[in-house]
Amino acid sequence: MTVSKHQQIHKLTFAGLLVTLGIIYGDIGTSPLYVMKAIIGHSIITEELVLGGLSCVFWTLTLQTTFKYVFITLRADNKGEGGIFSLFALIRRRNPKLIWAAIIGGGTLLADGMITPPISVSSAIEGLQIFNPELDTVPIVIAIISGLFLFQKFGANAVGNFFGPIMFVWFTMLGILGFNQIVQHPYVLEAINPYYAYKLLTSNPSSFWLLGAIFLCTTGAEALYSDLGHCGRKNIRISWIFVKSTLILTYMGQGAWILKMHGQKLGNLNPFYEIMPDWFVMYGIGIATLAAIIASQAMISGSYTLISEAIRLNLWPKVKINYPTLTKGQLYIPSINWILFLGCIGVVLYFRHSEEMEAAYGLAINLTMLMTTVLLMYYLKSIKKLNRILVYGFFILFTTIEGAFLIANLEKFSKGGYVTLIIGGALMIVMYVWYQARKIKNRLTEFVKLEEYYPLIKELSRDTSVNKYATHVVYLTSADSVKEIESKVIYSIFQKQPKRADIYWLLHIDVVDEPYTMEYKVNTILPDDLIRVDFKLGFRIEPRVNLFFRKVVEDMVQNKEVDFTSRYTSLSKRNLIGDFKFVVLEKHLSHDNDLPWKEQLVMDIYFLLRRMSLSETSAFGLDTSTVTVEKVPLVISPVEGVTLKRIP
Repeated sequence: MTVSKHQQIHKLTFAGLLVTLGIIYGDIGTSPLYVMKAIIGHSIITEELVLGGLSCVFWTLTLQTTFKYVFITLRADNKGEGGIFSLFALIRRRNPKLIWAAIIGGGTLLADGMITPPISVSSAIEGLQIFNPELDTVPIVIAIISGLFLFQKFGANAVGNFFGPIMFVWFTMLGILGFNQIVQHPYVLEAINPYYAYKLLTSNPSSFWLLGAIFLCTTGAEALYSDLGHCGRKNIRISWIFVKSTLILTYMGQGAWILKMHGQKLGNLNPFYEIMPDWFVMYGIGIATLAAIIASQAMISGSYTLISEAIRLNLWPKVKINYPTLTKGQLYIPSINWILFLGCIGVVLYFRHSEEMEAAYGLAINLTMLMTTVLLMYYLKSIKKLNRILVYGFFILFTTIEGAFLIANLEKFSKGGYVTLIIGGALMIVMYVWYQARKIKNRLTEFVKLEEYYPLIKELSRDTSVNKYATHVVYLTSADSVKEIESKVIYSIFQKQPKRADIYWLLHIDVVDEPYTMEYKVNTILPDDLIRVDFKLGFRIEPRVNLFFRKVVEDMVQNKEVDFTSRYTSLSKRNLIGDFKFVVLEKHLSHDNDLPWKEQLVMDIYFLLRRMSLSETSAFGLDTSTVTVEKVPLVISPVEGVTLKRIP
């Protein structure tokens, strides 16, 4: 997808609205499969329970989804991109300490995503038990989820064109089915009155815990913000009017049907399927299954995007990223794909039934929403400069709402919620270790003044007594200043193995807070001897250094800024292009360290993760045939007070 086409999708068009339906509403759109069933549970059906539950659902969708996410949070876009990491990228230079909120939010969002495909697909497939109550749906669910994950490496672009129309059919079906029930029992619309929600939650202390089930109606709200870059604010806001209307109709319709069972229990009945005419049930199951698959696909694609952003923000080990199609933003991360796959299969086998998954679902994503509220408050106060009273009012309102949901969701911990929290905790540890280890490494990284080595660089470049290492030698540098360089680079050039070259290149990559920036600047430090290139890349751009550097060289040759012709006498006569060699310096933890135990633990885990992640060569997209890797000991805190006694 070209940039212009990417910008086009942000315009309010029918095609844009259709794409939006297919991309971001899968999770929240499939909630009617299980929300009302979860709210009623095994309780005796009463008017207070049904109308109170519906009222809570209506106002949760209104306050949490519409007001917080659609109306307010979508304003916090990072050059058109959304999501918790994009939000952190907007504010990290002003308050980097809020990294903890991004880590918690990102880890819990990924963890709770592992339960979205199992609960959505299971809820849809379990409709078949209407025809055969003894049917074991687990193998069918596993087969569908397995096929979905196996398909990821081919890209979702081919089938993605059908997602919008299918979801349009899905939401239209929800609205019609719900409306048919409301017509028969219009009294149910009184649930819009917030008094019924208040009455339910205050009449009986045990009713408070129903918030854990009610919260399930808004679990997909975070996706509205995360996929802002794919759809655009206008398309999301307009399409949400249609989506919310159909959701309210189907919830009210299910409530109207449930009221017919006053004084009874639901048992194994699912109101979602019970409001369908008998002749339509099989078609409804088929459409629900397709909607569940689309919801799962949206979660998987969102997880890939989340991890790619974490890598660019130095919150995740570098892993292999594939681009199966030419569509902008379409990517595939094999390692994450298989982690999610195993997690989803584990959830299906552990819980087996959607009712058990409902008991565990929502706890982790609740924490994500709280972290978004924290980051958003700082954004509104410091970036948007809004009135502090309004900002603090927003913060108090939504921390109160989400705090209440969190307390209610904590009941799910022993029922399986611990599964997602353990997974989320492991993901948070990885992010924290990767971030903290980088801070530890940078703390005592030694930089030297580059100008002190200008004469030596010139002399070595012309010293014919030293075998020429390559026509062009290229180093990656983390030094922000053009005037400085890491001491390890100087050591590599002059001491480890003197590397004579005609031109030395220093490449610096600066990951900026704007998502799709692709810029570079050239500093010719020593003409025909030393050149530095600074790349400014957005946090959603893959750092394909080999490709970018070749483009820079082509531009410089075309502008006659550099002669890239080989300087070997026999080759220069024929104007052959000179060879170039990348030198990558990989650190390993030296034994000569005396770190505090906490930092030692962080570094031990860091280097363990390093062994499982991509090498620097692969991570920066370098051609392995032109790369030399040198090991450099990382001495962060040298051991002091060593006494050795010399004997005759």
